[in-house]
Formats: sequence, C-alpha cells, structure tokens
Amino acid sequence: MAKQKFKITNWPTYNKALINRGSITFWLDDEAIQAWYESATPSSRGRPQRYSDLAITTVLVIKRVFRLTLRAAQGFIDSIFSLMNVPLRCPV
Repeated sequence: MAKQKFKITNWPTYNKALINRGSITFWLDDEAIQAWYESATPSSRGRPQRYSDLAITTVLVIKRVFRLTLRAAQGFIDSIFSLMNVPLRCPV
C-alpha cells in the first residue's frame, strides 16, 4: 500500500512543526532533585550507594531512548544539568 500524500496549505505552520520536531524538553521536579542522591544508610557491610535507584533508572532510560553509549549518556546528562543550572551529577 502506497504512502498517502497530502497537499500542504499552511506553510508557516508546517515549517514551525519541522523546527519543533528537533526540540528536546527535560524537566526535573523538586522531589526528583532531592531523591537523586541516596540518603539511606546501608544496612550491610560495604561501600554505600551514592546515587538512588531513580537516578540510575533515569540515566538508563535516556541511554536507551537516544541509543547512546554509557559515557555518551553521562556527558549528555551532565550537559543538560549544566544548562538547567541544576547542581546534580550523572551517575558514574
């Protein structure tokens, strides 16, 4: 079955839609910022966790969605945090 073709009648709106197609929007609420680092004390021996499960899951989802390597995802998230002026670091 052939792909349908539509005649474009509103070019300014169409051009704006093409520009917005490349837009990326991220937001963090205050609860996510507060929960980024692990605050619970460990109940067993060993090194305590520095980052929460929320932070690790968020990084892995962004890594999967944008098909990034782990270090590329780390740089991507660190750059987003710096653009947002959020004092967080990406899990290493």
